[in-house]
Amino acid sequence: MIVTVDPASAVPPFEQLRIQISGLIGGGGLPVGARLPSVRQLAKDLGLAPGTIARTYRELEDAGFVETKGRHGTIVLGAQATPPDDELRARLRNAAAAYVSLARSLGADDARIRVELDDQLRLP
Repeated sequence: MIVTVDPASAVPPFEQLRIQISGLIGGGGLPVGARLPSVRQLAKDLGLAPGTIARTYRELEDAGFVETKGRHGTIVLGAQATPPDDELRARLRNAAAAYVSLARSLGADDARIRVELDDQLRLP
């Protein structure tokens, strides 16, 4: 599992991770039954506080993407149905903020950001 955190982003680290991990699950990059890294290990790998990772995992569990089984770790359950509209709107807003922040840090202007987004929307 490859996830990153942009410390310069306006999106909090736990939300950046939640977006990436749920995207990996929804896109098949993390299959059902896959075990996520331990909270401590992922915190160490990313240089974050364990509480940040724990919050990410808790939110993924609340959304039905994963299940924590104590000593047996956190296991992928699979992609879930579309959340209620207000939750979907908040998640989309956070995902968009993360995308724009990353794109701008790479030097893209607003026109280029829109072109890349439109290209992605055209993909099957």
